[in-house]
Amino acid sequence: MNIFYLSAECYPAAKVGGLADVVGSLPKYLCRQGVKTSVVIPKYRTDWIQDQPFETVFSGEAPLGRDSFSFEVQKKQDDDLGFPFYVIDIPDRFDRPGIYGDLQSGAAYEDDAERFFSFQIAVLEWIRSLAEKPDIFHCHDHHTALIPFMMTQCHRFKSLQKLPTIVTVHNAEYQGRYSHDKQKFLPDFNETKAGLLDWQGRLNCLATGLKCCWKISTVSPSYMKELRQQSNGLERLFVHEKQKSRGILNGIDESIWNPETDAYLSHHYSVQTLEEGKHANKKELCNKFSFDAGRPVISFIGRFVEQKGADLLPDLFSMLIDKGTDANFIILGTGNPELHKRFRRMSAEYIGFFDASLNYNEKLAHQIYAGSDFMIMPSRFEPCGLNQLYAMRYGTIPIVRAVGGLKDTVVDIAKPNGSGFTFRDFTLEAAGQAVERGLELYQYKTKFYALCQKIMKLDYSWNASAQKYIEMYQQINSKTHG
Repeated sequence: MNIFYLSAECYPAAKVGGLADVVGSLPKYLCRQGVKTSVVIPKYRTDWIQDQPFETVFSGEAPLGRDSFSFEVQKKQDDDLGFPFYVIDIPDRFDRPGIYGDLQSGAAYEDDAERFFSFQIAVLEWIRSLAEKPDIFHCHDHHTALIPFMMTQCHRFKSLQKLPTIVTVHNAEYQGRYSHDKQKFLPDFNETKAGLLDWQGRLNCLATGLKCCWKISTVSPSYMKELRQQSNGLERLFVHEKQKSRGILNGIDESIWNPETDAYLSHHYSVQTLEEGKHANKKELCNKFSFDAGRPVISFIGRFVEQKGADLLPDLFSMLIDKGTDANFIILGTGNPELHKRFRRMSAEYIGFFDASLNYNEKLAHQIYAGSDFMIMPSRFEPCGLNQLYAMRYGTIPIVRAVGGLKDTVVDIAKPNGSGFTFRDFTLEAAGQAVERGLELYQYKTKFYALCQKIMKLDYSWNASAQKYIEMYQQINSKTHG
């Protein structure tokens, strides 16, 4: 089989969130299992992309409304990512350092629709020229979700209409909603099918993809169920498309996330050397923040957005410190400016107990996973979550709200096969009780380290998940050739 992954992000070329980690890892595991999988993203002006050697494999011109645009398809000359990697170079659209918006102001680009419409059109323009077409188009999130519509309804791409498509929903909060005048940028299509573009009176890219694709997948089984209850207006659609939907849990790339070989760590360790390895990394981490390494370390890594529940943390950590909790609290992330201000104030108020690094720092993130005792994730919703998987791989115990993929991957230690601490309600009281349960376990070092070793052994690599994707591809392939 030959699968094309179409996405706005792919690690390490362009990353904002977990989408990049999935698209940068899963194809590698699929290729290892004999499924040729290529990745196609826009050509941004990121440092990584600018440093790579590319060769042009196709040049073309395509319509964008009444105008047209030129583009090039460029292939990375070596396959050291583990899969063939392509970028679509569209002058004046993507040759900017920011992926979704200006890096300085944080404001979204005003030509968002034109950017991602032209990317999808360019991909299909290239694909229709190929003598050997892909077996399946695998589209990720709303940035590529118009592809199933254009393949089946746009006259220009009629030759592609029988090729199967999958749309994977990584986060239904972002849907690509525009006014209907934006559909003028699409190539001519069957006007009687214009209703496929509409959801609740607006052009909705994600909704269109869900209606038109062959299969829908999400990044965890629980998130698939939750979308039918709460998906920012798409609930009825997810219920209607239930028969073609499934949730497949994300995995992690253990060639990157491995405490035995992690290039970002100066102290490597394994399950057998966990206690001394964690201690060495914890000491280094605490030295950075001027903390007492004899106390437990509770950390949060992530974006300061509503989804991640980061707004619960200032009051939670303040409450715990004010009541005399003998622990260190670390924050790494960026986002809401008001939270930046609150975390800065707390760093000045709780010197020696709390500190925040308000930036994106990959090396520090790895050090925090290795040096922390607990990783807290109080998410309002969580399609899958990767941080809890990284944490467990490094022997760091997760404290999570039981939603979405967190519910699927972290079992409370009060139950058989427990792997962490969970809480249900999004409240200070519920989160505080979960933290205090964790700190109580920390006092019993034998039990504590036994749990750390246990979670390090859990297999959340892409191997098992990749096999489930292969099963889905084979099922689709059998229909097209049956």
